[in-house]
Amino acid sequence: MPELRKDPVLGRWVIIATERAKRPSDFEVTREQSESASCVFCEGRESETPPEVYAVRREGTGTDGPGWDVRVIPNKYPALETTGELNREGVGLCDMANGIGVHEVIVETPDHHRAMADLSVAHIAEVMRTYRQRIIDLQEDRRLKYVLIFKNQGRSAGASLQHAHSQLIATPITPKRVKEKLDGAKRYFDYKHRCVFCDYIKQETELFGERLVAETAHFVSLSPFAARFPFETWILPKRHMLDFALIEDDEAADLGQILKLVLLKLREALNDPPFNYVVHMAPYRRPRGGYWTTIEEDYHWHVELIPRLTQVAGFEWGSGFYINPTAPEVAAETLRNTQV
Repeated sequence: MPELRKDPVLGRWVIIATERAKRPSDFEVTREQSESASCVFCEGRESETPPEVYAVRREGTGTDGPGWDVRVIPNKYPALETTGELNREGVGLCDMANGIGVHEVIVETPDHHRAMADLSVAHIAEVMRTYRQRIIDLQEDRRLKYVLIFKNQGRSAGASLQHAHSQLIATPITPKRVKEKLDGAKRYFDYKHRCVFCDYIKQETELFGERLVAETAHFVSLSPFAARFPFETWILPKRHMLDFALIEDDEAADLGQILKLVLLKLREALNDPPFNYVVHMAPYRRPRGGYWTTIEEDYHWHVELIPRLTQVAGFEWGSGFYINPTAPEVAAETLRNTQV
């Protein structure tokens, strides 16, 4: 019989459609060819992109030239513009503001033919430390409230270029989905005086274990109880911290290890599917009247990784429910048992 499951943070319900149950071999994944001839992210073509704003470079190399391992550049076609002021105003019943923000591309490797899963753990750790540095740097801009880091891999996941990269968009407004998570975490803390994510980690590692995918010294990976999508996988730090910028170097290395492991397992189990991941963290904290005083205690950053195996259709758009044909317990068991 199908199951209705409720997300403990958002209060969102999902349908686990057990009678439509799908195993990894039931999903069709289209393999994509990778063309490098016209790729401006490749090493040696730095002059064809906007000037870099940050880079991890090899000794003796210069800005905007070859010799980098990770390179951050402004998006050539940004969703938001860096110059100007917000100038929020009303338009009848509606609100409007200038599209102020930051939109950057993190080019994860100079090698066009290496996906993130192919990079060494040390190299992925450098990508994670690059995320951290850009979050810290952008905090100086007081117009900005929130930084979202995300990765689209594969055309059906929204990637317009196949060269391994992720993106950063900093906004002057905290996104609605993030606010919902913040509110849910605060409600739980107000009631129990504990972090819901810390409790969730303890539940999945010490009590149940059936949704656990992998565990390292500093992180756990699991299939959430109310997963919206088949093989949806979260990565959470064991140490309570609300902000990705708080990770230490050894934790960044450990994050590189578990992220590579999960990506390799998904590739092997699901025939290298397109995917998205997002890093959800707390907004920048700038105390003011009515400031949220418990946010340091109640929120916990995490990565949500979603293979693009199904499509969101009319029922999902109309109801806010998601239909997941693969039980999280089945997904987690499959990934746990997948050898890479």
